[in-house]
Amino acid sequence: MERGNTKHSARRDEEMEHEVRGELQGNPVSPRAEEWHQPEPSGEDQPDIDRIPDASPVGGTPEGMTEADVAGRNELASHLRYTEFPADRERLLTVATEMQAPDRVIAELSRLPDNQTFENVTDVWEVLGHGRERGRA
Repeated sequence: MERGNTKHSARRDEEMEHEVRGELQGNPVSPRAEEWHQPEPSGEDQPDIDRIPDASPVGGTPEGMTEADVAGRNELASHLRYTEFPADRERLLTVATEMQAPDRVIAELSRLPDNQTFENVTDVWEVLGHGRERGRA
């Protein structure tokens, strides 16, 4: 079996080094080493280029819920650990207190029935009388 020469010329070595410089340097802004690969910013008299013109990129509201429901459920979830489920009212109140939940979250959890076990935050949110998202498989 004949093996070929695996050495390159000094010029080719420099070219190859230049090709991977961005990855080696770990540039967080762009992995490209060549400036000409960088996108140019918009000009002074031009609008900013955006993925969604005239809008801000935000998540949608699931069917069956309002924006307030989504925000409230997210706040509730941020003060409960998912590893605690399934849990009853007392356990959820204990966890929320440990997580330094605001008074409004504690007040919501205090309204839960005593004799029920909840599988997840969505179940808690629905029992509290708020919207539940529909249409997900």
